[in-house]
Amino acid sequence: MSSQVRAPRLLAATVVAGMLCASCDAPAASHAAAAPHARIGASTGPAAPSTAAALLPGMPPPLDPGNVYAADTPGGISPRIRHDRPLVYVPNYGSDTVSLIDQRTRRVVRTVGVGRGPQHVVPSWDLRTLWVNNDTGDSLTPIDPRIGAFGKPVKVDDPYNLYFTPDGRFAVVMAEARREIVFRDPYTMAVKHVLRVPCAGVNHADFSPDGRYFIATCEFSGELIKVDTAGQRVVATMHLPGQHPMPQDIKVAPDGRAWYVADMQTSGVWILDGDAFTTPTFLPTGDGAHGLYPSRDARNLYVANRGEGTISVLSFATGKVTGKWRIPGHASPDMGGVSADGTVLWLSGRYDREVYAISTTDGHLIARIRVGTQPHGLCVWPQPGRYSLGHTGILR
Repeated sequence: MSSQVRAPRLLAATVVAGMLCASCDAPAASHAAAAPHARIGASTGPAAPSTAAALLPGMPPPLDPGNVYAADTPGGISPRIRHDRPLVYVPNYGSDTVSLIDQRTRRVVRTVGVGRGPQHVVPSWDLRTLWVNNDTGDSLTPIDPRIGAFGKPVKVDDPYNLYFTPDGRFAVVMAEARREIVFRDPYTMAVKHVLRVPCAGVNHADFSPDGRYFIATCEFSGELIKVDTAGQRVVATMHLPGQHPMPQDIKVAPDGRAWYVADMQTSGVWILDGDAFTTPTFLPTGDGAHGLYPSRDARNLYVANRGEGTISVLSFATGKVTGKWRIPGHASPDMGGVSADGTVLWLSGRYDREVYAISTTDGHLIARIRVGTQPHGLCVWPQPGRYSLGHTGILR
């Protein structure tokens, strides 16, 4: 969630030398959404097979049609990033810095100044660059994760959050303050298409298993929007039930049958069928539900309850909360990710100037690390997976 609603600014983009490589021409024609599944809630049973014809053109075929996280298991680190430094990159929104934490020693090894208001650290589609989203500074700072070196910022307007289409053709900037989703060249960040959205506070997203659509949350208006990936257009809008819903992070279940949406105001997760896009059911998890992170074995979803300092463990198989871990003392667990071996959940302490390393075995606090002011969307690196869809590390 943003610290404040900012005034709109002029859209700007500066073309820089390509760090990656791909062709990024005009959007392809729109594709119809897949047929809806019969139910929502618990994510059990085999998913329908994903054929090459059913996938978004150019998207890498899934390793397992029944598990979108099949490439994210321990040991599945791509050879391209196997020797990257094992660090946790922590954007400190209020300090305009990024803290680098050594995963082994759990100590800050370096703090680097970036642009104003860094919100998230995001892996690029090809895993070769980490982008710091300097939201109020209107820029992205590239990081070479092989050595942790920071590069020259790229001018990008209102980059609250950043994603990449599954085919690698576009960077997708969630321009929250401007009510826009901006499709850009994923290498130069040049603007390709600006999509005005019919909601306020567009911020987090995830993609369907076939890549043909994504669902984005709009925190200020309490809505979800469904976007055709190839057509780059909104195809459906939903206002969440309740008096003042405030949706945050969103994740799809391993088999794609259910989607989970953290609601910070309603204090739990909404569970819906993304294909049918019908009224969701609600599951209480804790005060201020915010960040969502699948376990490396794709059995559980960790829900960071920022308002009460806890993490709920939600079973994908049953759609129910099976446990809750409490961080000792005052804590505000926000956003983060799971270590490559799956044993540690790393979360920023948004209002406590700290980062938490939590055991995924029993939920005990391993370490509490002091960082800058308002740490937010930290990135654990490297991570298993073949390519990145963005945010703090949605790898597939």
